[in-house]
Amino acid sequence: MKKKSRMKIQIENQQKRIKIDKRRIRSQINALLKLLNCANMEISITFVDDAAIRQINKQYLARDKTTNVISFPLQEGEFTDINPEILGDIVISVDTASRDAAMGNLSFDEEVLFLIIHGLLHLRGYNHENTSKANTRKMKKKEKELFSLLTQSARIQ
Repeated sequence: MKKKSRMKIQIENQQKRIKIDKRRIRSQINALLKLLNCANMEISITFVDDAAIRQINKQYLARDKTTNVISFPLQEGEFTDINPEILGDIVISVDTASRDAAMGNLSFDEEVLFLIIHGLLHLRGYNHENTSKANTRKMKKKEKELFSLLTQSARIQ
């Protein structure tokens, strides 16, 4: 009997302000990974506060400011063959996500889903920074498509 491979999704909540529904998020990530043809890949998502993401942003990207999401792809660079099944890491600030949700007229859960999609697309090689307008449009289109697919299916269930 062939053993069914199970993708590994690690979700860590390092903040105390907002409750994170890990079961719902794991389900969404499973669906996204299937839609992006990387169902057997591993990924980690870490939820932090603004102070933590600012420190990460400063340390790794030399940007001394808060942000909503940072991705660390492990499929780029010279050592991709070491662990080819690991996509990478996504870090999300719940503080910034909460503010962005209010400004964008979204629920907190919808904003987190959007940030996961955004981060996951970065892990898959999509880019919107220091690139052509065509690449930026391609990423935005894919974000909207995935967000629509997942929010539609959530409404149906």
